[in-house]
Amino acid sequence: MTMFKAATQVKGEYKSDNNHRKVLIQGYPGAFHEIAARYCFQPEEIEIVPALSFKELVAGIESQQTASIGLMAIENTLAGSLMDNYELLDKSNVSITGEVHLRIKQNLMALPGQRIEDLKEVHSHPIALAQCRDFFSKYPHIRLVEKADTALSALDIQKNQWKGIGAVASTLSAELYELDILASGIETNKKNHTRFLVLEPRAEADGEKDAEKISLSFSVNHESGSLYRVMAVLSAYHVNMTKIQSAPIIGHPWEYKFFVDFVMEGNVSFRNTIEAIRPLTNHLKILGVYDKGEHFEY
Repeated sequence: MTMFKAATQVKGEYKSDNNHRKVLIQGYPGAFHEIAARYCFQPEEIEIVPALSFKELVAGIESQQTASIGLMAIENTLAGSLMDNYELLDKSNVSITGEVHLRIKQNLMALPGQRIEDLKEVHSHPIALAQCRDFFSKYPHIRLVEKADTALSALDIQKNQWKGIGAVASTLSAELYELDILASGIETNKKNHTRFLVLEPRAEADGEKDAEKISLSFSVNHESGSLYRVMAVLSAYHVNMTKIQSAPIIGHPWEYKFFVDFVMEGNVSFRNTIEAIRPLTNHLKILGVYDKGEHFEY
């Protein structure tokens, strides 16, 4: 039995239940996004609403047609930042209102009765497969096939009753799609964590509240020392920067936009900190004001 109080599901598809909060995720039931969402909102019971892409996820939150809150991966300790998702956030009308960190454990699964020696192919998301290269180097007869989603790979095996094909996915996927786990924890690096952001429509988010963590985007003048001056102000205000990521500005060669996360550790409010760096930046946008997220293992 799963450790989560999940909404009613049949063959991996959730029935609508108006008594549960709907949470939009990228991927299919059983994906790591679902696991992170259930940890994030526990002990509340939630209904998972799948989106086929991160763009669809953000658009769904903006429109609020299917859900008014969602969860989106933003960075992984092995694969790095999901830059397309940073750009989606920057151009969208959603706000970050929380975060959660999940330890990612990859598992090899197949139809009941199958053995590793029986497998000719293993399907999964390319990042998941890359995280397990060392394990599969011991089985050169297995061809690794890239798919759009870890949970979808497991679902396809169950729907098509494919023998000789395995999937790399979560233990929740194995449970939902009635697959046997042939090997667990097959990722090479055991310190594999993904950070997920809680997203809500900007009009609904309380952007004026006091919180521990702030996410910003901004650019600076294309001149010597411009970024240093911003960093110097943040240091003077006793800000602990936890993330800085640059992205090229399309149409402006060698100019960059910066995405910054920081935690307030001094006595100055985040509002005063923002106003202190505003004159030194261009196109400054507050992406979110929220509390630091918890870390979970599954």
